[in-house]
Amino acid sequence: MMPKDITIVVATHKQSPMPTDEMYLPLHVGAAGKFNKDGSRVDFGYTRDDTGDNISDKNSNFGTQTGLYWAWKNLDSEYKGLVHYRRYFASENKVKGDMIASVLTHDEIKPMLGKYKIFTPKKRYYVIETLYSHYAHTHDENHFKIVRSIIEKDCPSYIVAYEKVLNRRWGYMFNMMILQKDLMDDYCSWLFNILFKTFEQVDTTGLSAFDSRFCGRISEILFDVWVEHKLITGEIKPDEIKELPYMEDVDWGFKIKSFLSAKFLNKKYGRSS
Repeated sequence: MMPKDITIVVATHKQSPMPTDEMYLPLHVGAAGKFNKDGSRVDFGYTRDDTGDNISDKNSNFGTQTGLYWAWKNLDSEYKGLVHYRRYFASENKVKGDMIASVLTHDEIKPMLGKYKIFTPKKRYYVIETLYSHYAHTHDENHFKIVRSIIEKDCPSYIVAYEKVLNRRWGYMFNMMILQKDLMDDYCSWLFNILFKTFEQVDTTGLSAFDSRFCGRISEILFDVWVEHKLITGEIKPDEIKELPYMEDVDWGFKIKSFLSAKFLNKKYGRSS
């Protein structure tokens, strides 16, 4: 692939409307081992995450992070990003009722490249939950006990950021980001070391397809830990991070009901919203 200033991967597991702007690269995540009933390989006409250096066969546990890994290993752009087929960074010129026509464009972000090193979605506030308590109420809190032990052993300097992030009530969620190339290398090297070791220590016996994607959910919070550590150490300055508005196609009624049920009735999440 020829180097370019920015490439944003659009992770998807199905055929979906895609942006036409040249900086977006549709990527079929979890493509490995997917076949049609007639035995032919599933092909949406997108780049596949089972090409090049990849972990496509881990998609059932890593979710869209197989797309992040693919972008890290196989793209040569100065900035690399990840969004999803139903979550995008938003343009200043939104078209009501049309998500694809409302995505952030190359012309809009180009003047910001070089000025900012990290682009994140705007903070999501949980108000009545910390990031740790929210995860504990909705998934399996043992995951983060494992994660903490790995960080303590492999990169103890991150513990301060870990404690700060897990105890706050907002986060940069959804595994959406755009990072300068060197920072993407730094983040992914750190992240996937932790994820691979976490996966080895979690008993996946009997887990549903939804619960099996725990590595992807852990990543949402670990991204914030990594960013916070960079701020604490001064490797990144606050004014080198740009929060961008985002759009998402979700069932808000179901999402709010599930959030409150998890908090007050101890009902774990069972499907995506």
